Amino acid sequence: MTSQTELVERLTADVRTLVRDELELAKREMSAKAKRFGTGAGLFGGAGVLALYGVAALFVTIGAALALVLPAWTAALLTAAAVLLVGGIAALVGRAEMKRAIPPEPLEAMESGRRDVEAVQDAIKR
Repeated sequence: MTSQTELVERLTADVRTLVRDELELAKREMSAKAKRFGTGAGLFGGAGVLALYGVAALFVTIGAALALVLPAWTAALLTAAAVLLVGGIAALVGRAEMKRAIPPEPLEAMESGRRDVEAVQDAIKR
């Protein structure tokens, strides 16, 4: 038969291990969210640069159209449209990645911790 002292020692060791594991889980979850947020921010920034180039190409297109009134402006307009389209797609993907990183709390680790505390409380009540 196990003495109360041994039970308390085992409980203390188990709680210590449980807390350490929960902290590790929270750390991994926060790291993954930070990485996802960084990817989203980078894509969003790239979208801004592409949009800037798209606006510049659009101005070049307008200038070419007015100056020459030849088919060359059509090519410039298609280039501007393609750059803006790619910028728009990158902005949407970047925004989606940033939304997936929010909220920045380690929700899975917190829920797991709550379940662990409830299990310990139930065991103590018995």
